[in-house]
Amino acid sequence: MALLNFRRITSLSACFAMVWAVACSSDDPKASSSSGGSSSSSSSGGSSSSSGGSSGQVATKDIVDTAVAAGSFKTLAELLTAADLVSTLKGAGPFTVLAPTDAAFAKLPAEIVATLKKPESKALLQQILTYHVVSGSVLAADVVKLKSAAPIEGENLGITVAGADVTLNSGDNPAPFATFPANKAKVTQTDIKATNGVIHVIDTVLIPPVVFAKLDPQGKDIVGTAVAAGTFTSLAGALTKAELVATLQGPGPFTVFAPTDAAFAKLGDISGLTKEQLTPILTYHVVPGLKGSTAVVGLNGKDVVTVGTKTFKIKVTGADVFLTDGKGTDVKVSATDIATKNGLIHVIDTVLSPP
Repeated sequence: MALLNFRRITSLSACFAMVWAVACSSDDPKASSSSGGSSSSSSSGGSSSSSGGSSGQVATKDIVDTAVAAGSFKTLAELLTAADLVSTLKGAGPFTVLAPTDAAFAKLPAEIVATLKKPESKALLQQILTYHVVSGSVLAADVVKLKSAAPIEGENLGITVAGADVTLNSGDNPAPFATFPANKAKVTQTDIKATNGVIHVIDTVLIPPVVFAKLDPQGKDIVGTAVAAGTFTSLAGALTKAELVATLQGPGPFTVFAPTDAAFAKLGDISGLTKEQLTPILTYHVVPGLKGSTAVVGLNGKDVVTVGTKTFKIKVTGADVFLTDGKGTDVKVSATDIATKNGLIHVIDTVLSPP
């Protein structure tokens, strides 16, 4: 699968203990499951990743009970309970779970795990845990053919195969935490079958990019990120005139397909447009939930519903991704996966026209 260019704006500058004290938002962990991610998961059948079961293995327990019975996922089980996700992962599924061991959680400072167990951290915990779950049951033999996955949480999860090793990655850590074990996880065991899916074991807890942005004391929301970039002045001005700034500074999460200043320049002078005229245009660029570029690619040929209930269609041509708007114009996506405190930004080269 050809993927869009991966870019991300996150920067953490305070100590990690302080970061984890930041208040959490109220994201819905089920907001963004993607058909593109349902066939994407993790792990390798290589020699460094031992198999959890043979092809003839008959599963008798669901994912949660299988993990509990293994005895090496006590922290994961406890956090699933705290996040109210046990019933979800005992459901029909199927799911592919990238399960961090107790040793993986032990890499995190104890105060981090303690914070995640607190009721006020529930939304954040849900986001982290659902980043480890992919819709569908994907075995190791298929995973090694993939370059990325779209977890239920909605963001990208990269897959790298190097010889016998398979590594999952969420992108580069912000500079102050370059050595912090939260963005790369090695698959150590594969194909542990359950009645409602499969488990692949990983050696590190993965932190999604939007969570990093949330935890950054200097982190910015969608509007702040766009303004700081310096190439979305027209978009920021239009959002202000349409009185939509507060909305896009809210908890979300949102995925915004953001036209650059050059894109707005194609329209000519828009200073005469009223709030009533701008609002349907701007909301046509906003999709509820997190839709990383892998999820977007997976929606090829399908309609995407915006917050204004209008739709546009995804079109993938080779390595390029386009949005076909309400007037039938193909608008190119030029940069992707810019993480903010309340969602993702994908950059587009033309302003979308609603139906």
